[in-house]
Amino acid sequence: MTNIHATALVDPRAKLGPNVEIGPFCVIGPDVELGAGTVIHSHVVIAGRVTLGPECQVYPFVCLGKAPQDVKFRDEPSTIVVGTKTIIREHVTIHPGTASGHMTTKVGSGCFLMIGSHIAHDCEVGDNVTLVNNATLAGHVSVGDGAILGGLSAVHQHVRIGAYAFVGGMSGIGADLIPFGMAIGNRANLCGLNIIGLKRRGFPREQIHELRQAYRMLFSNDGTLKERLEDVESMFGSNALVRQVIDFMKTDSERSFCVPINVATPNR
Repeated sequence: MTNIHATALVDPRAKLGPNVEIGPFCVIGPDVELGAGTVIHSHVVIAGRVTLGPECQVYPFVCLGKAPQDVKFRDEPSTIVVGTKTIIREHVTIHPGTASGHMTTKVGSGCFLMIGSHIAHDCEVGDNVTLVNNATLAGHVSVGDGAILGGLSAVHQHVRIGAYAFVGGMSGIGADLIPFGMAIGNRANLCGLNIIGLKRRGFPREQIHELRQAYRMLFSNDGTLKERLEDVESMFGSNALVRQVIDFMKTDSERSFCVPINVATPNR
């Protein structure tokens, strides 16, 4: 049920689901697992312990599973796991986890990884995430569902990008970006909410309106961040979108928050 080109080198120990296609000059290692209907186009290298879910598309010159760019890596048996129907375009690189992290790099379902984008070791990328051309995630980065990272953007190690956030092209993100936030610049500042993205995703107008009110309150210059966060939780805590922001900001993190340019960097 598989269709493997005569020039492809596929280790017989690799696990191939039904209707998998592997194009010319690909190299598939012994610990690779490809889900049903996945298509590997020409000149792709998949090495190490890599699992791709069903119906993924992997385009030419992609490299998955080679050793991470971490000097502490000692060939530990770490993995890459990719969900269903994720599209991986030309020259994308994804590195496996490490012993200093989760031992796994995870990419969700329905993601679109455009040309030259990079996902480093121990990253956790949610579902329906888009990395535009040459967007780069350093090690241990987490990206929430539905987020979009613009072309040539770069995210610092251990930074968290919240769900449905938007990062503008050529931006350098060195601090946590709240869910639904929009950040642009080098180093990037929070510059509002990703309202267009929220509307496109079909979130209710009433929820978006309350989220905007909560945002204005949260990033005003009145009182401390802790006090403002408590006020937002008291007033809007039942709103599902605001609740995501609150929970995100209450979670322990190694990084500060990305804030508007007129707001002092808040202490945790």
